[in-house]
Amino acid sequence: MNFPLQPTLQNDQVALFPLLDDDFEALFAVASDPRIWEQHPNKDRWQRTVFQNYFEGAIKSNGAFKIVDVSTGEIIGSTRFYDFSPSDSCILIGYTFFAVHCWGKGFNPIVKKLMLDHAFQYVSKVQFHIGSTNYRSQVSIGRLGAVKVGEVEVAYYGEPPKLNFVYEITRELWGER
Repeated sequence: MNFPLQPTLQNDQVALFPLLDDDFEALFAVASDPRIWEQHPNKDRWQRTVFQNYFEGAIKSNGAFKIVDVSTGEIIGSTRFYDFSPSDSCILIGYTFFAVHCWGKGFNPIVKKLMLDHAFQYVSKVQFHIGSTNYRSQVSIGRLGAVKVGEVEVAYYGEPPKLNFVYEITRELWGER
């Protein structure tokens, strides 16, 4: 079964649109806040040249989204699907970040719900790579019911490998929520 990596996903609060080259400046305006990257393995991603590399990888992934606040029309972050494995019936969700003013307002679980609902039409499990020191994201993903299943060195596009924890949620568990 073919997994559509960049559909438009939307509810009354957020919209996920395929990330386009023209979105660079608006997304960099969000990502240029160093607080976003404090716990991330790549703490200097707020710098323009480092973010440009991240953005290039996002575009080449063909699975990246810009996250838009429906009430304001403002780009508030980005996320993506990646590493689809039909043989394992698995997809990864990650590379997610939000504008600081969106923290604690429920945007992350809303976005993840849209993505998980979409993914579980095609796969039986979804995994997440989360930096070993990214405690905010570890807590957040745990609240959705994902559990830590491993550790792996992840080489982000054009960057050296960093230790990440692998979290997983199954279709069965998601359906019970």
